[in-house]
Amino acid sequence: MKHPFGTTQNGQPIEAITLTAGDLTATILTRGAVLQDVRLKDVPYSLTLGSDDAQAYDGTLKYYGALVGPVANRLSKSEALLDGKVLKLQENEGTTSLHGGPDGMHADVWRITDQTTNSATLVLDLPDGKGGYPGNRTITARFTITAPAQLTLEISATTDAPTLINIANHSYWNLDGTRSISGHVLTVPANSYTPIDALSIPTGVEPVECTGFDLRAGAKIGLSDGQRIDHNFCLDGDEGALKTAATLTGKSGVSLTLETTEIGLQVFDAAPISSGDFIGHTGAPYGAFCGVALEAQRWPDAPNQKGFPSCVLRPEDTYQQTTRWTFSRP
Repeated sequence: MKHPFGTTQNGQPIEAITLTAGDLTATILTRGAVLQDVRLKDVPYSLTLGSDDAQAYDGTLKYYGALVGPVANRLSKSEALLDGKVLKLQENEGTTSLHGGPDGMHADVWRITDQTTNSATLVLDLPDGKGGYPGNRTITARFTITAPAQLTLEISATTDAPTLINIANHSYWNLDGTRSISGHVLTVPANSYTPIDALSIPTGVEPVECTGFDLRAGAKIGLSDGQRIDHNFCLDGDEGALKTAATLTGKSGVSLTLETTEIGLQVFDAAPISSGDFIGHTGAPYGAFCGVALEAQRWPDAPNQKGFPSCVLRPEDTYQQTTRWTFSRP
């Protein structure tokens, strides 16, 4: 089912697509390929953060549920090394370029190329030079719901010139429908992570053992935890192979398991987040620790970090990523 969802601030129409199968229903916006709403049968609230106000996505909710890129996360000094040349990118977080800069994919309106009751395919064309990135690129995102309660996102990208690609879904999750994620238990089966500096740029790779980032056995997150998290976890397993990256369980007993073909998972606890005057699915504005973002992606700042896995895409290759969420309730 497809219906209008307002317009962007420059007047472009946005459409909302609602998919359903089994016990799961999800709504995707053509603006930013946003995963705007996720509903599980007999659970009386949305499991993801979002708004019914299109203007919110031009404002403080610009990343909520969006596909961010073409390079997700932070690039130090708003630069990236590609084949010996330094790309000059758009700053939007001090000296840093975050999630593709101010004109990243989250702000674009995608076109629908296919739709059924349980799946939708959206496509976005990025022109050469946009945001400082080379290549005419085509990004495809396919969302599919499979009964009883599984949502799969398949992303692919091609280019006509060497470029950088690292796309992530930026959904925030709150499985209790409450104002805070406090009491949620998060498990991430990663043996190492990337510590960060004062600008949230990785400083290397370290083991999680004996740190507050050891989530292998599960840990409570949120305001009561005391450990801020806005870090990349280095996932075991091969790139391209589907693997469990996280399990999140609310106090309600509602749970999600995230699987991905990516080698990194950025976990962000939303501690500094505020939606301002925009109302979220809870009927009130979102504030600190309102949800947790679980962003499957390649490691942050990879083009500038010696030894980090590459995020270079060449014309003869196709970028591919699969992320899958499986939901359950008590």
